Amino acid sequence: MIPPASTPPTTLTRTFTARRCDTGFVVHDPLTGQTHRADTELPSGRVRLSDADIAAWPEVHPAAVQADVPISVCWSPLVRCNLACPHCLDDKTVPELARPNRHRIAGLLAESGVLGVDISGGEPLLLRELPELIDTLAAGGCAVSVTTNGTHLARRAEALATRVDAVRVSLDGPDAECHDRWRGAGSFDRAVAGIRAAVAHGIPTQIQTVLLRSTARTSARPMVELAAALGVYGVTFLQMLPIGEGAALADAEQLTDHEARGLLAELTTTADVAVRLRTREAAGGFTVIRADGQVWRNEPGVQGITTLRPLRGVHDLALSGRDGSA
Repeated sequence: MIPPASTPPTTLTRTFTARRCDTGFVVHDPLTGQTHRADTELPSGRVRLSDADIAAWPEVHPAAVQADVPISVCWSPLVRCNLACPHCLDDKTVPELARPNRHRIAGLLAESGVLGVDISGGEPLLLRELPELIDTLAAGGCAVSVTTNGTHLARRAEALATRVDAVRVSLDGPDAECHDRWRGAGSFDRAVAGIRAAVAHGIPTQIQTVLLRSTARTSARPMVELAAALGVYGVTFLQMLPIGEGAALADAEQLTDHEARGLLAELTTTADVAVRLRTREAAGGFTVIRADGQVWRNEPGVQGITTLRPLRGVHDLALSGRDGSA
């Protein structure tokens, strides 16, 4: 079961993607990564909707939707990063494809029928051709989000504003003391400057933060307060996954889903931001395209990479099981 998110009071109109499925229409939200079942007929593809519309439609896990390809995917076109977060999901030993192959993958995703693509990394804002990749995906009907550490967002926000549908900025603490302990000196101030720039340019923006046992109890409430002060849409608290660089920290830092739910239940949500928890249970089923062009899925109930296959064509995204959420 996916914990419900609180609803922001300020109604935004922004871009989503929709398509008909077995029981009606499903809608992918590029800002939160959530999938909703619409109770009305919608045009297929990219569509402008209000948050009030989305709030009225129930959330569904993509595993409950009969589909030939994932509802959404996380694409990490590079492993390079200007930071070295010890809990990173990425495996820094994975080789990166050359630029032509990145464009090939963008083209495949654009024609695949996938509703949402979250471009992650590594640090995606290090890619010079990022705007071109976003344009290719959007032209194919995808809703496109970028997950970033935010340190390069201030200088790239203007160019992204007319292209990207949402930005998710990762923070590991509500202040420099906490955040920089994980990500390095000065990274908090640069990330906050990036968030301010994205909001100023009208990019739908949210904060994402990984719940770590050593900091979660003292940081959760101040993180929500920071989100309200910065004017972002909301905060998604992510349960840590024992994958990539973060596997070494799993025993010491992972909370159980029960503990995470209890922690967020204690929060007094401000009136200005939505708060969401992505449990470890709900993370089961997401599809990732790595920097080397191989596809893996976090199968429901499995917390790690168990199978890999190269992405040579759209058929390599075909679902063999009921999974596929980002």
